[in-house]
Amino acid sequence: MNKFVLIILLIIPVFSSNFAQSKRSLINDGVELYKNNKYSDAEVNFKKGLEKDAESFHGHFNLGDAYYKQGRYDEAIQSFKNSLALTENKNDKAKIYHNIGNSFLKSQKFPESIEAYKNSLKLNPDDLETKYNLSYALNMMKQDQNKQQQQQNKDNKDQNKDQQQQQNQNKNDQNKNQDKQNQDQQKQQQPKNEISKNDAERILEALKNNERDLQKKLRQNKGQPVVREKDW
Repeated sequence: MNKFVLIILLIIPVFSSNFAQSKRSLINDGVELYKNNKYSDAEVNFKKGLEKDAESFHGHFNLGDAYYKQGRYDEAIQSFKNSLALTENKNDKAKIYHNIGNSFLKSQKFPESIEAYKNSLKLNPDDLETKYNLSYALNMMKQDQNKQQQQQNKDNKDQNKDQQQQQNQNKNDQNKNQDKQNQDQQKQQQPKNEISKNDAERILEALKNNERDLQKKLRQNKGQPVVREKDW
């Protein structure tokens, strides 16, 4: 994605003091695994923590980060949305919307990412990272719209070309059919006692042949000597 680097916020490292030891341990272990790039293992720990406390803001938020790192953006968005309902802190909400925007951007859902970044900036207008990501998402959406428009223009051009070719083919077929109908009609209108040109030529040739044969016979007869009897 060019030189752009998505900025995903780090897992929130501060936990409520009223967490039970087992839940805090699972979350902390998950954080350590996440930092060591063991995202699938971190996911397992965060899920186990949520089994013990389904209303844990940190559990849902951190699970969303683990999903994101694994390229599972739809699941990440859902986890971030789950955490959104579990906090009233403006800064936390701004971070959540920022991460939701990143997840949508990775999925190339540009309008959704833009909306999420705007929501984040409403809560934290001075966040430069979110401003940068918003600007990038707007630019990507514009490029995507231009590509779609170019493709639409190409499709329309190809469609018009196909239609014109079909019209030309139909016209040619109609002309051929009309020519055939005209020929058939001329044959039907030809008088029965009228001989064709070919027949007339054959008859003429036959007459010429007959005449030549007759002339030949006449010449043969004319050339025969007359036998006279002797006059004794």
